[in-house]
Amino acid sequence: MNNGQQGFTLIELMIVVAILGFLITIALPAYQSYTARSKISEVLVMADSAKNGISDYYMSSGHMPASTAQANINTDIAQSQYISAIAFSTTATTATISYTLQNTGATGDLALVGTANSNGVQWSCNTAATTVDNKYLPQNCRH
Repeated sequence: MNNGQQGFTLIELMIVVAILGFLITIALPAYQSYTARSKISEVLVMADSAKNGISDYYMSSGHMPASTAQANINTDIAQSQYISAIAFSTTATTATISYTLQNTGATGDLALVGTANSNGVQWSCNTAATTVDNKYLPQNCRH
C-alpha cells in the first residue's frame, strides 16, 4: 500500500486563505478608485464638446458667451449616467462649466474653468469650485 499525501493540510489551506484575504484588502480599494477615476474621465471627455464650443465662440466674437445656447453647449443630463446636473456661468474673461457627479463612487462637483487670453481660452479642471476628492480625479486634474 502507498501511504502518499492525500490532500492539503489544514495549515496549508489557512495560509492560502490568509494570502487571498491580504490581496483582497489591498486590491479592492485600488480597484474602486480606478473605476471612479475612469467614470470621471468619461465626464471629462463629454465636457470637451462644451469646452470647444466656448473656445470657438470666444475666438470668433472676442468675448465669452452669455448663455449655453450661444456656445452651443448641451446641458441635457441624459447624455451621461454619471452626471446629475450641469451648470454654466461666465464673466468677462472666464467661463465655468460644473458637472455634479453621480454613480461614480465619488461625490461632488467637477468644475472646468476656461480663462481667456490673447491665445484663446486656457482650460483648468481642478479649481476651487471642484469638490471631488483629489484621489478620484484623473492625473492631469490633480494639484
